[in-house]
Amino acid sequence: MSDIKKIKDDYIKKLNQNLDLNSVNQIKTDLFGKNGLLSNEFKKLGSIASEERKQFAADLNSIKNELQNAILNKIQDIEIKEINLKLQNEKVDVTLPERTFSQGKIHPVSQVIDEISSIFSEIGFNVEEGPDVENEYNNFTALNTPDSHPARDMHDTFYLDNNKEFLLRTHTSPVQIRTMLKDRPPFKIIAPGRTYRSDSDQTHSPMFHQVEGLHIDKDINMGHLKGCLNYFIKEFFEVDKIKMRFRPSHFPFTEPSAEVDIGYEVKDGKIAIGEGDRWLEILGCGMVHPNVLKNVKVNPSKYQGYAFGIGIDRLAMLKYGINDLRAFFECDYRWLNHFGFDPLDVPSSYRGLSR
Repeated sequence: MSDIKKIKDDYIKKLNQNLDLNSVNQIKTDLFGKNGLLSNEFKKLGSIASEERKQFAADLNSIKNELQNAILNKIQDIEIKEINLKLQNEKVDVTLPERTFSQGKIHPVSQVIDEISSIFSEIGFNVEEGPDVENEYNNFTALNTPDSHPARDMHDTFYLDNNKEFLLRTHTSPVQIRTMLKDRPPFKIIAPGRTYRSDSDQTHSPMFHQVEGLHIDKDINMGHLKGCLNYFIKEFFEVDKIKMRFRPSHFPFTEPSAEVDIGYEVKDGKIAIGEGDRWLEILGCGMVHPNVLKNVKVNPSKYQGYAFGIGIDRLAMLKYGINDLRAFFECDYRWLNHFGFDPLDVPSSYRGLSR
């Protein structure tokens, strides 16, 4: 806690100095950028003991809000000073038309990634990343995908060479392989990111976003998986109860495997998640196949665990009422202005986690 208080004190002192706008923006990047000081502190939440995590998160959010307000006030002061200086030194032609002003918005996909990362960090998951260009071993072989599997075909996978050794990853599961190869169990991670498959229609895109989850430890079972997913779905869709069922399925990298359906009903032409007589498939999951553990040199007789994969774009469509996946990637400012999020009006628990 002393570290983040020291960060706050140091940067409050800096903001009290005579700064220009570029210097303030640099401070903002140093604190809240992808590898900013406070952003890194949020990433540590998953590694903090559960009895200390709640207080640490509350203190961290309080300090983050204080620094954001200080930065905003400093920017306003600088802008006011610049305006006053111009008024003193320049003549204003009041007959000129006013200039148009457009404020940027946070893309729904970025918003949902932030929400997912925040929710899973509260229950001890760390965020891991990997490259978009993968090798065949990490993407298929290590994940127990046989040579004859349809996912390896050219019509589904974007290969980058004739020998099919390198490709655009078809899921973020290779991040699980990379994490397990470089470290030792236990593992408790999520891996959000871009993925690529040769498919395009109203509900599919050649590029889309997924988040994979992995929890490997001693004595992990399907009950832990169900509890984790139940907690996530309720938190994400902001409902008190969720109707959920596991439906048997098959994935090469999990055994047993399941598709997860959640209950819903249609109210006033909109999908209401939670209770209802209808079922909606939301994600795939299962217990990690022993062959996958062997491929990353983890003893399957000692360790076991679960994995799951969720479509981030699909979650965004369900939660925010977006009915066409292709619109996510068309760069239409009118669409983004409607569905985007005001960066100064995002819930405080999600701000500062942007990737």
